[in-house]
Amino acid sequence: MDIKIDLRTPQEAIVSPSGRMDAVSSSEVQQSITKLVQDGARVIVVDLEQVTFMDSSGLRVLVAGLKLLRRSGGAPLLICGANSQIRTALRLTMLDRVFPIYKNVDEALENAETPTPWEDN
Repeated sequence: MDIKIDLRTPQEAIVSPSGRMDAVSSSEVQQSITKLVQDGARVIVVDLEQVTFMDSSGLRVLVAGLKLLRRSGGAPLLICGANSQIRTALRLTMLDRVFPIYKNVDEALENAETPTPWEDN
């Protein structure tokens, strides 16, 4: 699996995996999301346009990323570019109610809830 990371700002990142997100490769995506959150990202879009297949391991990574972002004070994990197989998997597990699915990265970012940084007064 190849994973492209696009840092739009220090707090905003796009994770674009390609190939299969299954038991063999999903951990790479999880490591990428974890590192981004540790480095300060608070808005993460997972662009699934180049993902050809996703099983429960891939779905687990999306949920884990969502939880990690929320615990760090970030916005919800955003998903875009999901093919019909991935959309079906999300629908069957009712995760489509948790993750809005956007057409592309720009649409996802337009709908992102950018968290405001903590300010000491």
